[in-house]
Amino acid sequence: MESKLKHNIKITLLIIGMFLITQLIGLFIFTTYNQIDLPYDMQPPKEIQERPQGIQIITAFVIAILLFFLLIKIRAEIIIKAWFFAVITLALGIAINAILISLNLIYYTQLISLLIALPLTYLKVFKRDLIVHNTTELLIYPGIAAVFISLLNINWTIILLLIISLYDIWAVWHSEVMQKMAKYQINNLRIFTGFFIPYASKKEKQKIKELKEKYSSNELEKQFRKSNIKINLAILGGGDVIFPIIAAGVFYKVYNSIIPSLIITLFSTLALLYLFVVAKKGKFYPAMPFITIGIYLAMIVIKIVF
Repeated sequence: MESKLKHNIKITLLIIGMFLITQLIGLFIFTTYNQIDLPYDMQPPKEIQERPQGIQIITAFVIAILLFFLLIKIRAEIIIKAWFFAVITLALGIAINAILISLNLIYYTQLISLLIALPLTYLKVFKRDLIVHNTTELLIYPGIAAVFISLLNINWTIILLLIISLYDIWAVWHSEVMQKMAKYQINNLRIFTGFFIPYASKKEKQKIKELKEKYSSNELEKQFRKSNIKINLAILGGGDVIFPIIAAGVFYKVYNSIIPSLIITLFSTLALLYLFVVAKKGKFYPAMPFITIGIYLAMIVIKIVF
């Protein structure tokens, strides 16, 4: 019996599992940095932390998106890759630094973190290793989220989630900008900002196996194209992963308790699972509206419980 899911059960559970693991890593990282300063001079001054920076953050996101579109328009792949390289290295460094500190390493943790982050970033950006790509995604978004959590309060988090969700709806269902961006990243940059899992049916896997046995590695890509082998893609954008982490971190900061954060993580994961269950094959869906509704429901539960 053919599955009605957008992706098969194994792939669906894998994507949901990676999303959940990233959220839990995010919980660990922002609770760690709640006690110590962020590395690499990323800790905002106290006077800035005491005033919500919602407008500034939204403005920064708008500028970043517009700049990315401009760079795509002028096909500035080298600049985009350099931008990705810098952001990924810094995010990995922040995340790895928290892990090293939790292991009671207190000397040169920032330097060691960068020495670990740099080769991982190189493999991710220039070598397109699937395992490295998805493994580093688990750490990148918690690292980025840690920077923004201290700058937001609950009200601005609610507004930010709404704006991002409306943008996601427009970008996926109306303008198809998100699909074009994803294709550009995959085909031109050979990078994707999010979880990326290619998979094939048993029939297609057999064709791939036969090609691998017949041709050398240098000729494989050309033969794949000639054979018209259908590869399915299960993807989840980075924004869909990072904003629940930010929301959970803000509630941890406000309530000084891990319970509200766990409630947000639970509801956002269930919301994403619901999307994958109702989504139809061959169609694109904006994930943020579903995740945002899940987070809003979590906020209601938190309000009742606390």
